[in-house]
Amino acid sequence: MGMPTGIGIIDTMIGFPHRDMKEAYRFITRQTRDKESKEDFEFPVEYMFKDVPNKGLKDVDDPVSTTLREMDLWGIEKGLVGLAGSDSPGARAVQDHPDRFLASLYVDPNRGMDGIRAIQKAHDRYDIRAVELFPAGTSPQVAINDKLMYPVYAKCVELGIAVFCCAGVPGPQLIDEVMYDFPELVFVTRHGCEPWTELMVKLMLKWPNLYYSTSAFAPRYYPKHILDYANTRGADKLIYAGYFPMGLSLERIMTEMAAVPLKDEVWPKFLRDNASRVLRLGP
Repeated sequence: MGMPTGIGIIDTMIGFPHRDMKEAYRFITRQTRDKESKEDFEFPVEYMFKDVPNKGLKDVDDPVSTTLREMDLWGIEKGLVGLAGSDSPGARAVQDHPDRFLASLYVDPNRGMDGIRAIQKAHDRYDIRAVELFPAGTSPQVAINDKLMYPVYAKCVELGIAVFCCAGVPGPQLIDEVMYDFPELVFVTRHGCEPWTELMVKLMLKWPNLYYSTSAFAPRYYPKHILDYANTRGADKLIYAGYFPMGLSLERIMTEMAAVPLKDEVWPKFLRDNASRVLRLGP
């Protein structure tokens, strides 16, 4: 049997159409050096994606309603969305549709205690379920195991919320050190962990609170090491995340998902149960 229907999927990386993607990604392109990401692309890694959904949606009147319609169409019950100020679509979505949206907060560790206070404030006001980290996107860049990250990890442990962190080429080796120092921290990787997916499997075996999410990958490109792990010892460690509307449409994701070779008993965990546990949504 392929992907089942009616699960009530939890998408741990979903967003809203943005009128100006260049401005939204300015925090990255201010430090990139190639002409394409600075001048040509709407967002820095656009060359990796086909038919970026946001391009056809940037002029919609209501970004929140647009995302909700896509969620309803493709069986997404809840979405984890980022806050970007009290007047942002994310904040409005969480306040107006608390049954559909869960809040996360992007934190730049370079902000020091101001960032820590922002976590507490967002937790008190929006009941954030996660903190988002993008080590390569900060300026200056901050490694996953840098001492500037440690107050963020400590605060997340204190509040009982997860960390969702982009992890690419340097990610897995550094995560090992963080998990050793913070064994209570719930740490979810984003954006693939390539080319170290085999190492990532070993680390998930080693650390009970370490998880892998599928953000920014079309299902046909889910790494084989990760799928093999999910079908054997790692059914509780794989978490679904999309990338709408930044790079992937829900139509493409869900159409390709039918061919993903997961065992029947793994699908509910991948699409809902594991995220529900990590985000503290109850049984």
